[in-house]
Amino acid sequence: MTDSETPNSPDPDAVVEAYEEQLDELLAEVEDLPEEAQDSATLELAGLELGRRDFVKAGAAAGLTGAMAGCQGLGGDGNGGTPAAGTGEHAVAPGELDEYYGFWSGGQSGEVRVVGIPSMRELMRIPVFQREGSRGFGHDEQTKEILREGGDLSAGSGWEWGDTHHPVLSESDGTYDGRYLWINEKGAGRMARINLKYFETDAITDIPNMQACHGCSVQSPDTSYVFGIGEFRVPIPNDGTNVDNSDDYWSVFAALDPETMDVEWEVRVTGNLDNADSGKDGTWAFATGYNKEEAFEIEGMSRDDRDYLKAFHIPRIEAALEAGEAEEVNGVPVLDGRVDSPLNQGDEPIVRYVPTPKSPHGCDVEPQGRYVTASGKLSPTVTVVDIEMLSEVDDPEEAIVGRPRVGLGPLHTTWDDRGHGYTTLFIDSQVAKWDIEAAVEAEPESEEPVVGKVDVHYNPGHLQAAEAETTEPAGDWLVSLNKLSKDRFLPVGPIHPDNDQLIDISGDADNARGGMALAADEPVYPEPHDCVIAHRDRIEPNVVWDAADYEGEKPFIAEGDSEIERTGDSSVEVRMMSKRSEFGLRDFTVQEGDEVTLTDTNIETVRDIIHGVAIPQHGINLAVAPQDTRQVTFTADEPGVYWIYCTYFCSALHLEMRSRMIVEPQ
Repeated sequence: MTDSETPNSPDPDAVVEAYEEQLDELLAEVEDLPEEAQDSATLELAGLELGRRDFVKAGAAAGLTGAMAGCQGLGGDGNGGTPAAGTGEHAVAPGELDEYYGFWSGGQSGEVRVVGIPSMRELMRIPVFQREGSRGFGHDEQTKEILREGGDLSAGSGWEWGDTHHPVLSESDGTYDGRYLWINEKGAGRMARINLKYFETDAITDIPNMQACHGCSVQSPDTSYVFGIGEFRVPIPNDGTNVDNSDDYWSVFAALDPETMDVEWEVRVTGNLDNADSGKDGTWAFATGYNKEEAFEIEGMSRDDRDYLKAFHIPRIEAALEAGEAEEVNGVPVLDGRVDSPLNQGDEPIVRYVPTPKSPHGCDVEPQGRYVTASGKLSPTVTVVDIEMLSEVDDPEEAIVGRPRVGLGPLHTTWDDRGHGYTTLFIDSQVAKWDIEAAVEAEPESEEPVVGKVDVHYNPGHLQAAEAETTEPAGDWLVSLNKLSKDRFLPVGPIHPDNDQLIDISGDADNARGGMALAADEPVYPEPHDCVIAHRDRIEPNVVWDAADYEGEKPFIAEGDSEIERTGDSSVEVRMMSKRSEFGLRDFTVQEGDEVTLTDTNIETVRDIIHGVAIPQHGINLAVAPQDTRQVTFTADEPGVYWIYCTYFCSALHLEMRSRMIVEPQ
């Protein structure tokens, strides 16, 4: 008998069995109810009243998780953590590969995370705006320079961290081409590019005249520009002399060259900018915005009932630049695109200001490119704008063709391949599915276009469906990125994980959920904001480095070529290869105060055999992939013996894989 048992205590298994019998009877009763009644059903079990949002917690406490697996309309309907009957299989067996790559923003970690869909397994983390040990990013000279160019602290001034928000993929002919991913940085006005051949950050641009690059999008159907959206209004010049005059504060829409990552031009706008997307034929780009009042404090920012969706006409902007209408500010040509600007008068304005309910948030173009939507945030509606009409009407408000009432707190919208939008409802903690054409045909603020809703846990922000930013969405999986997880996972202290939930949207069942079914919960490290999902056939990363990609930029140290060479009175070059169990130099000697340039080539030709080169006392931690070369320069400022070791387990003799750096005193 255990300490917790008493002679008269009931058999725990018998208690669970009794609960299961009651549960089966109650579920049978619920299944006989109409669908609508099932969704609002309440179970009375052993004196407890269990609403469907509480059902999983109560079921877990009674040990009834398995009994819920087939529950329709309650815990197993996609609302309580267990897949509904008939949902698509999301498990990926050992040794099998996911169908999709998902690229997640890492929030304040400053990284991008790679997730397999539908398994929801985290595959890799890509450091972007911060030094990171396991990938060696920011530890070798090449990646140090990338961070320096982007304003990192390693340059002597700048930032130690980043806040990544909206990953976007390069496109050709309206679909992902697998070349690049861009990610914006809200903590400052920066944009980074990740080379998907190697899943490595290869460029960071600090965008002039901008603080808080919040939104990000690419020009479609072919990526000729990458657009960065400046959220915070900042005084220009920002020298501390004009802090109280609102007219001196700027918010800009920036266009970057995708290959050079140079800022090609900017457009100054009225109010703050928020999120972005672009049309499907290269003509228009869009951004939501708030604070058209251009106030400094929240009371002033929210004074008026309406704000703007801003539509940027790219050919007209390029024509204005060609005509010399821009002012060069901090090295960038800037056009005045404010409401009353001369460039917005006449028949061909460069920016159209479409009035929307106050403080719209998400900005999303549907796959066919006919409509752009602005999610209401403070309004229960989504504003639907006919893109073609923006060039035809005198008043841009006439281009608004729908405003479906989807629920409380709409933030972002994504798409399937069957004419539906899916919008997160932050306050309702739901995803609403609605019919695009029905929204255009319905009366304004009608709920009729809403096909169904599914509960998520809790307070969703972004969501993304597979391939949804292309002209051909997949229509099978959707991920809701929820801000709160509360009771969904084991407690880990005051800071909880967020909860990303996988939802099967492949069905169009005529039920209260519109065929949507929750398939999986996934705890995630705070705080991801958005993701983008591409089929694995779109992306073909290299499994070893191609020396042709850096020919002339980095040497290749072959086996037998390892050496040390003194290149000056106080400078030394150390060149060595690494392979399983062995560095090319067993040891080398330098003098106290020497500037040492260490170059290492991993000569392995087999995928997945990474070699690390770590000298912790000198802050060195390189990660060198097969056929790659990395270089670092440091000062050997203290005499002694310093072991160099491999940080990646590579062979049975991994622990014996060593080299010695001997620093002789002066």
